[in-house]
Amino acid sequence: MTIQPSACPSGDEKVELFGLLLETNARLARTLGLELEAECDLPLAWFEVLLQLRRASESRLKMNQIADAIVHSTGGTTRLIDRLVEAGLVVRESCPSDRRAIYVAMTNAGDAKLDEALGVHLSYLDKNLAGRLSATERTTLAGLLVKLNASA
Repeated sequence: MTIQPSACPSGDEKVELFGLLLETNARLARTLGLELEAECDLPLAWFEVLLQLRRASESRLKMNQIADAIVHSTGGTTRLIDRLVEAGLVVRESCPSDRRAIYVAMTNAGDAKLDEALGVHLSYLDKNLAGRLSATERTTLAGLLVKLNASA
């Protein structure tokens, strides 16, 4: 039995586009992770948490906010934060208004490590993003990604 092309959607433009998005993300994340590990001994997942904490309005986030931001399970995020605490890069703080909630905040060591990693990250972005796309292309790409990330 021969499968007709229309019955097999793997060649569909939407499937191919999504595959390109996944492949690009995986390649960029893998190569950035390797550079962060080699240059400043910081796993990419740790970098993502520290960056989220730096961006937070109070420089701290609840565990579930971190899990949502870095797209990890709650259990996976707990183990990740355990390792960051052990490394001295973050601390857990009790929430004064909700005894069940735990905040995560960056330490001075975490702040310094993030600064070091951001130098590596910016160099990586110059080489792999700014060096490959024009300013107009980067603006267009950013707009499209924001549109795709907007809640449906």
